[in-house]
Amino acid sequence: MKIDQQTFLITGGASGLGEATARYLVERGGRVVLADLNAEAGEKLAAELGEVAVFSRCDVTSAEEVQAAVDLAVKQFGRLSGVINCAGIVVVQKLLDRDLNPADLDAYARGVNINLVGSFNVARLAAAAMAKSEALEDGERGVIINTASIAAFDGQVGQASYASSKAGVVGLALPLARELSRHGIRVMTIAPGVCGTPMMSGIPDEAREQLEAGVPFPKRLGKPEEFASLAAHIIENTYLNGEVIRMDGAIRMA
Repeated sequence: MKIDQQTFLITGGASGLGEATARYLVERGGRVVLADLNAEAGEKLAAELGEVAVFSRCDVTSAEEVQAAVDLAVKQFGRLSGVINCAGIVVVQKLLDRDLNPADLDAYARGVNINLVGSFNVARLAAAAMAKSEALEDGERGVIINTASIAAFDGQVGQASYASSKAGVVGLALPLARELSRHGIRVMTIAPGVCGTPMMSGIPDEAREQLEAGVPFPKRLGKPEEFASLAAHIIENTYLNGEVIRMDGAIRMA
């Protein structure tokens, strides 16, 4: 699929990986719907990007709000051709604390609900719209790109919610790709390593340096622009389907 003149819904589009992806796609002629809870940042970015961008306040766990974002894409730009799911949260807690108290179940469930159920919610509603659209080259109607994490494979202590929710996102790729193939819709997943996003901005310099030292090459954090570049390549490479790509500098967490 060519990016030029196609419309993409980006969840978590107001900052971090989502913002970088929105900028990258717009630079290549794409149009974007920024779906995010942060209205101030989202509206500011949409205004900066111009007429090819609109903001939609969106909680990815809400069927109504995701549907509104999908409808906005179709109404504003004529069709929806792709989704990049970047919305997500990190929940850190051990199964048992130092006093042997069990983890908070609501906190665990919140991470799974936003990261996994939210990704499924966006995928199902976007797919319904894309399946009804006119086919492009190769019979393609759309592409769904979900964001997992290397935590899905190398989860650390305290990452039970995050790692299991991202492992669930990994598990979505193949069954959804197989099902949606009849509609000409591809499903891919990116599993980033440690990237220099706002989520990482508050960590101490020493901790950051330790993370960077653990990356075989290049010895630094990933750049949001590198995620965006990979997402764009997936969009343009129609033969990529049903797979998970690690983008992590070859790091394997201990």
